[in-house]
Amino acid sequence: MNGQQMEQTLQQAVAEGFIAGGNLMVLKDGKEQFYCAAGYADRDAKTPIERNTIFRLYSMSKPVTSAAVMLLMEEGKIDLMDPVSLYIKSFQEQSVWTEEGLVPVERPVEIRDLLSMTSGLVYGGGPTVPEQEAQKVFDEAIAKLGTPEEIGTVEMAERLGACPLMFQPGTQFMYGTSADILGAIVEIVSGQRFGTFLKERIFDPLGMEDTGFYVPKAKQGRLSKVYVNGLADQVYTFPHLAIQNTMEQEPCFESGGAGLVSTITDYARFAEMLLNGGTYKGQRILSEATVRFMTTHHLTAEQQVYMEASWEGLAGYSYGNLLRVLVDPGKAVHMAFSGEYGWDGWLGPYFCNAPEDKMTFLLMYQLTDAGTTRLTRLLLNELGAAL
Repeated sequence: MNGQQMEQTLQQAVAEGFIAGGNLMVLKDGKEQFYCAAGYADRDAKTPIERNTIFRLYSMSKPVTSAAVMLLMEEGKIDLMDPVSLYIKSFQEQSVWTEEGLVPVERPVEIRDLLSMTSGLVYGGGPTVPEQEAQKVFDEAIAKLGTPEEIGTVEMAERLGACPLMFQPGTQFMYGTSADILGAIVEIVSGQRFGTFLKERIFDPLGMEDTGFYVPKAKQGRLSKVYVNGLADQVYTFPHLAIQNTMEQEPCFESGGAGLVSTITDYARFAEMLLNGGTYKGQRILSEATVRFMTTHHLTAEQQVYMEASWEGLAGYSYGNLLRVLVDPGKAVHMAFSGEYGWDGWLGPYFCNAPEDKMTFLLMYQLTDAGTTRLTRLLLNELGAAL
């Protein structure tokens, strides 16, 4: 395929100062069709973006966490209707915030609610009581980073589970900390640290050598800097969501929702495994039936209303198992592909698989408050035209 227009668009985003640098990759029928890079991983040091540049994934960690949960599901170790309280004690006596005060949950939060973001768990930063309480948990976790009191994966889930829910479990959709709880459940059920489970069951079999919850000293030179959205030359160093920005130390809290780093090459292996129905170069990671279930949307009509109302950029999509899933291409705000699924991250990483086209698209850069941006949509439109 001819990716000249996409390369020009990426270079223009660098020239205009929107991003310091980034790279993108397109694979089709199991083969790389196009790759390009532009700009810098470190603007001041003039370190160019390379194929092995390491990026913080933030929410693009979530599909990996979903795959870990799917492994436990297909092995009969969990049931998606299991109450989370079977694993995390703080979920045993939860309450829901209302304008009249706190009320008891009508039913417990279940694993399926976590996978569909219909649990009532929320991120911090907003004005409501649940958001304020969640923010307190993250603030404490941030304050304890690098100290002997650093909060671990299961303890973080216990603390988040003690926060009031935004709504009754299963009644609405709201993006939140559900994937962090899932990481803790994987840790409890497997009897291994979450990161160890991912390494042994997903990363090592796929040859994802640069993916994990921290960056060893020998690889630190390949870790991209993070830049502030709208301030092209300002480096961002704050440990957002209790994720250490330097990624230098193996963390106690291995965040299933935001904690992983990876390269575009590594993540392409994970994406290709899903596109191939659970296999990669002869290695079977998940069964074909499991991948089919994982990449299917699971929101009810009622839950879908809340998603559509809260996320204009995801018009035409539904959600399930920590993935967006295209259900109505006619409503999409960019050129989308039938059957497409994927996710993005707070700093700009983005991936989608299009099974009917046998295609994967990956984009990596590091810009705060990014997610799916105008740049992403421009590139997707150009990809659609090129195909």
